[in-house]
Amino acid sequence: MIQPDKIIIADDHPLFRQALLTTLSQKITQCQWLDAETIGELEQQLATHQDADLLILDLNIPGGHGFNNLINIRKNHPQIPVVIMSAHEDNDTMNKAIDLGAVGFIPKSTPIDIIYQAILEVLAGKQWLPAQFSAHSAADECHDIAERVASLTQQQHKILLMFAEGMLNKQIAYDLNVSEATIKAHATAIFKKLNVRNRTQAVIAISQLDLGDHDFSH
Repeated sequence: MIQPDKIIIADDHPLFRQALLTTLSQKITQCQWLDAETIGELEQQLATHQDADLLILDLNIPGGHGFNNLINIRKNHPQIPVVIMSAHEDNDTMNKAIDLGAVGFIPKSTPIDIIYQAILEVLAGKQWLPAQFSAHSAADECHDIAERVASLTQQQHKILLMFAEGMLNKQIAYDLNVSEATIKAHATAIFKKLNVRNRTQAVIAISQLDLGDHDFSH
């Protein structure tokens, strides 16, 4: 078995996250297990632990806007393999995750022994997908917007997600401790890269990378 040094679990549901951490840490013992509940915590863990062997990522983390978060992580931390673990178990979601750089996709309904086996396979450099997976490529427009989002700097991506949360320029400027003029300059650059004219169009464009509208419980 390949012995990892560090694995990060990012999931906003505390009970699920703790259950997973507890069970897996008993099976993979000589490993530092790290966790994150929010996008902010995850960014901090990734920045601090650039040498992590694996990130287990829930697509539903608030503020992550589905696949936007995965695209941003793959761009800024390409050395860390990402396995998606999600309650969205439809084929489209799985295909999109793989197309956008995930090395595996584990449905949350998967029994713990199989989750463990999946993680071992991914750590060994293989791809892991559930038996019900059927491969097909995501639509061209999804690839196009994914490439455009990937061209944003980390700061621009953060601002774009703040736009999607409906925050005003002055609120974003306050939160990021910069001037409103700086936010406006970033906004202009973001719109140009996404090939849109305004905030509304930018938010509509990245909504293509959100998860489906189904209301899945965690």
